[in-house]
Amino acid sequence: MLVKAGMISEEQLGNALALMEEKKGKLEEILVSIGAVESEDQISRFVGKQLNMGTLRLADIELNPEVVKLIPLDIARKFNVIAVSKLGKSLIVAISDPNNVYVLDAVKFITGCSIQPVISPEKSIKKAIDTYYKDEGAINEIIRGLEGDSDLEVLSTEDEGPSDADLQSAIQDKPLVKLVDSLIADAIRMGASDLHFETYEKRIRVRFRVDGDLQEQAPLPFKYRAAIISRLKVMADLDISERRLPQDGRIKIKIDDRTVDLRVSALPTIFGEKVVMRILDPRALMVDMTKLGFTDDSLKKFDKAIHIPYGIILVTGPTGSGKTTTLYSALKQINTVDVNIMTAEDPVEFNFDGINQVLVRSDIGLTFAASLRSFLRQDPDIIMVGEIRDGETAEIAIRAALTGHLVFSTLHTNDAPSSINRLIDMGIPSYLVSSATRLIMAQRMVRKICRNCKHEIALNEEQVTALGIPLDFLGEEIKAYKADGCNDCGGTGLSGRTGIYEVMPVSPEIERLILAQASDSEIRQQAIAEGMLTLRMAAVEKMHRGLISLDEVHAITS
Repeated sequence: MLVKAGMISEEQLGNALALMEEKKGKLEEILVSIGAVESEDQISRFVGKQLNMGTLRLADIELNPEVVKLIPLDIARKFNVIAVSKLGKSLIVAISDPNNVYVLDAVKFITGCSIQPVISPEKSIKKAIDTYYKDEGAINEIIRGLEGDSDLEVLSTEDEGPSDADLQSAIQDKPLVKLVDSLIADAIRMGASDLHFETYEKRIRVRFRVDGDLQEQAPLPFKYRAAIISRLKVMADLDISERRLPQDGRIKIKIDDRTVDLRVSALPTIFGEKVVMRILDPRALMVDMTKLGFTDDSLKKFDKAIHIPYGIILVTGPTGSGKTTTLYSALKQINTVDVNIMTAEDPVEFNFDGINQVLVRSDIGLTFAASLRSFLRQDPDIIMVGEIRDGETAEIAIRAALTGHLVFSTLHTNDAPSSINRLIDMGIPSYLVSSATRLIMAQRMVRKICRNCKHEIALNEEQVTALGIPLDFLGEEIKAYKADGCNDCGGTGLSGRTGIYEVMPVSPEIERLILAQASDSEIRQQAIAEGMLTLRMAAVEKMHRGLISLDEVHAITS
């Protein structure tokens, strides 16, 4: 029907169906991802018109929480359905699959109402479920259960803090277990990358890191701080009696039919312990290079480099800039049965079939350098070293790259050109750096602007000058955008993240500059002359296409 209506071409449908078979995804999502249609809303409107059924943009309306709760959370999640409004005995319900009559029958039975369905995209309904069922009522109900628990009450009466025996008893308490589990589940469903439990003098604070920013959650009862922290430590198999030294552990949990790993770090502070959980959700890991945010030209350069037989490829950027995701994406693409891939990581964040992954443990001597030395005796074709931290690791990696191996690694530098002199500063001769290095890429994660409430703004002369880049690199006048905030983005004007990339292949001319020990700025000028987009230029290009805001350009790049 979409082809017949001229919304997509036969070729686009063929491509989407092939990807649907390969990735087991939904047709609507794949059509959007390949750019065949602008959004799933567009498909919902079309389907609604064909079925003579109403469609609804959930982001444009404020739902009544009391009406929403008419459908229990487990049913809403299982069938991806949400109650929109109620008039008498008639309930308007948003669904993503209008052909699933069983869902409507189930909701009718549960609510006792006659059901009037409207169509909304699956993602919009999931987001609405996370928003409207995530209010503080459920947490408060659990906390009320805590308040009435006599076993837990003993923890709040001891000035010196609870004993280990008290804690052992309390952390098995059902309301407490439910409280901690609910917070972890909320963080995962919100797409948080980290979950922070912080103990202060008179409060315990919980924050989720979502799209790079920390968001404070509802406060927890301060008197149960020791029990909450101890419960987290028990889940991670840590020693609850050790409160003076940092500890690290892992938790594996099952949520919504998928397994999620949590990397746990407990750190003593002056008012107790702080626990941070890094959420390693396989569903959130994007290992398709075409979806990471590369421009077409940058992707071609990077893709060409990862298919060369030997040399070193470096990815640089601060913590949280997506370096690991980029490396995993590259390894996944070249992971075939005819190559032996070895990785040394600290920590191993995700497991991949067909790749031999080693967890670096410096405390017992298994450093990056030691792992790399052992790899060379394991007949590798491709090696990934999580990070080059010292001259010894850098030297082994460079020599491996010169002896017929393809080596991937990361550095902590601000941009691609400065990585050259960082390696030289580590003691690697410039002639080895120039011979071994094939490509260096710097990257950052940027927050995408909300598509629903963004609007174009005019740049004045001062703003254009402040960008500090050649203004003709796009070949047309630069466009800028701003978002005011709406229900869809929770009033932030932001929705999701993408990457920006500074991709610098080491050309013969750049090799000559490295041998001459040229400065970072000289190497940068040559790379730009050869077509490299700096991080600032890559950010402006995304702003021009309406993907990020002007404020984000200035916040992330310089």
